[in-house]
Parts: sequence; C-alpha cells; structure tokens
Amino acid sequence: MTGEPGLPPVGEGQAGEDRIVFDLDGVRERYETLRREVPGVDVRFAMKACPVDEVLDCLIGLGAGIDAASMPELEHALRAGAVLSRTHYGNTVKSDQDIAAAYRLGVRDFATDSQEDVSALVRHAPGARVYCRLATTGEGALWGLKHKFGCSPDDAVRILTAAEAGGLAPSGLSVHVGSQQMNPDAWLAAFERLDAVLAALAARGIVLDHVNLGGGLPALDYLDRHGNPLRPPIDKIFLVLREGMAALRRAHGEHLGIVMEPGRYLVADHGTIHTHVVRMTARCLPDGVRQRWLYLGVGKFNGLYEMDMLQYRLVFPSHTAGRTVSAVVAGPTCDSDDAYSPAHGLVEVPEDLASGDPVQIVSCGAYAVSYMTQGFNGFAPLPRVCTGGTR
Repeated sequence: MTGEPGLPPVGEGQAGEDRIVFDLDGVRERYETLRREVPGVDVRFAMKACPVDEVLDCLIGLGAGIDAASMPELEHALRAGAVLSRTHYGNTVKSDQDIAAAYRLGVRDFATDSQEDVSALVRHAPGARVYCRLATTGEGALWGLKHKFGCSPDDAVRILTAAEAGGLAPSGLSVHVGSQQMNPDAWLAAFERLDAVLAALAARGIVLDHVNLGGGLPALDYLDRHGNPLRPPIDKIFLVLREGMAALRRAHGEHLGIVMEPGRYLVADHGTIHTHVVRMTARCLPDGVRQRWLYLGVGKFNGLYEMDMLQYRLVFPSHTAGRTVSAVVAGPTCDSDDAYSPAHGLVEVPEDLASGDPVQIVSCGAYAVSYMTQGFNGFAPLPRVCTGGTR
C-alpha cells in the first residue's frame, strides 16, 4: 500500500489502522475454564469491562448473565439478548429516576448498601429482590475499591431487615475483594464475613437465597514493574472459592446459590491493541538526565486508561532481534499523564524504532473500550475487530 507522494508508505499498524482486536475464542475458553474450576457458579459478566456487542453475544450465548451498573448498560444488555431474569442492577449508587426506569424495564434484582437506597427501592421498585454489598479491605488488589461501596456487617443486617419491612425481598449478600486481586486470602476473609452475616440474618428469620462473590478474578498476562509476568495464583484462588462455597452451603443450606461477576478475568487477556510508533526521542530532562521516550499512537485516552497502574507487554513485529534501549512509554496527546507511571520503571524497546513501525499491546481487552474518550486532543477511539467465536 502506498501513501501520498513524498510520504512514507502506510503499512501494517501505521496511522489510520490502529485498532483493538478481541479474540472471542479466547473469551470462550476463559469462561469455560471458570465454569469448570468453580462448578455451579452463576456467572454474571461485568459488562463495564468490555461493552462490545460481539463479546456480549459470545458470553450470553454461553449462558452468562449480566451485571449492569446503569440504565444504558441495562438497555444495552437486553438489546444484546441478555435474559432479564439473569440481569441485575449491580450498582449501589443509583438515582430514583434510574431505579424506576429499571423497574419499568423489568429488572427485579438490585444491589444496595444503604438505608437511603433501600427507601428509594421501596418507593420505586416495590417487591424487588435486593442484595446487600459488604465492604472489604481491598488488600492485595491493584484497585482496592474499598471506599465508595459496601457497608459493615451490622449495617447489612439493618439494611436487609428494613428492606423486608418495606415489602422488598431480601435475597442475598455480595462482596468485591478488589479488581485484579492477587491474594487468595482476600476471598477467605470475604467468606468469613458472608458466613457471619448470613447467620445473623437467619437468627432474625431472614433466609437469603444467594451470595454474590463479585469480581476481582485477575487477568493472567499483565507484567510487573520489571517487565516480568505477574503470575497470579489462579489455581489457589479457584481452590479457595470451591472450599469457601462448600463451607457456606454446609452451614447455611445447599439451596444457597453462588453468583460471580467476572469482567477483567474473562476479557483482558483476549484483547490486543494494534498501533504504531509516533516517535522515539531522546531528551535531557530538567535534572540533566538524558532519557529516551517512546510515543505510541495509542495512550491513556484512547485505549490505555489503566496505563498508570498497569504495564502491558509490548510486541514489535518488525523488530524481533537487535539491540534494545530503556525508554518511557507514552501516548500521543499533549497531556503529561498520558504515559506509564514512573512506578513501573522503564521498558526495554528496540533501539532503531522509527515512526510508523507497528506495535502490538497485549492483554488490553478489559476497560480499553469503556474508558475511551470521544476524541481527547483529536485522537479518536479505536475501531473494534472481533475474531473467532464460532465452533
């Protein structure tokens, strides 16, 4: 393919061809692994992680329900074919208007964590099923999620007691141990908290029908700050989940359903961004240190929002051998936050990279699409391509 006269030829990965590619076969395999490793779990995909129609179609076709966090997500899920009875409003933060709209839509399962929210549900979603989110410490997770959501065990008992008094149906408890949780013991602590609250509610005559273990299952192919695989202990996590589920059922009845809301685990490792080198530079910084910078066509605002917390594996298809240098990796915008955090250190990249060279950024399937701006600094959201997905 040739470009305009006087310009370099446009090749694979150059400007105009940046995109994100989802491997639906990989998503399917990850879903089937979860179902095999945690038998009997009711999977509700956290669609905020990847609200892409083809991904939703794949997971819904496999039997997944949907965890939605807003009215637009609920409407999107139902358009994609989600089963209403297996779609819940999983956000504890919602307005009166949105509660009423979801109820009119037919949604009957709502998360809560406050008396005020329960009062609104009594008014605008009469008779609805409610499950209460318990707070966790978030320790061991990349994103702890410990401040904005959840309540204490004592508050959970009060909230679900008030829900029953108001004509709602107390149905469950939920936890979320934090996103990209690397410590299996986080789930042990969550099971202990769930057990205690289930017992306290049963003493009041309130018997719940399920617990929701939330999200937190980690992606497997991120890198640490030294560029090495993180290697989360997924087998140990699965073991803790199986043992914890069995213990809860022994204590509170085999009727107790187990729900999980995976997002990142299902999709992160099966999305790859194809982009290009904008420029490799070397500049003296104010402290006098000369530093190389690798600017890519994709950054924080059009696909790599989590780059301040994550280091992704970079692949350079046209540079499989040769000398490397250490560089800061950054996106193309004129925003200083559009770069890898200094906490991640420098990245080894080919020394002779040139503008237009292709770059693949691996394990970008989670949150890349949902966090994109609508064109910050004029850099458009990435087109989406899905491969596989058929048997």
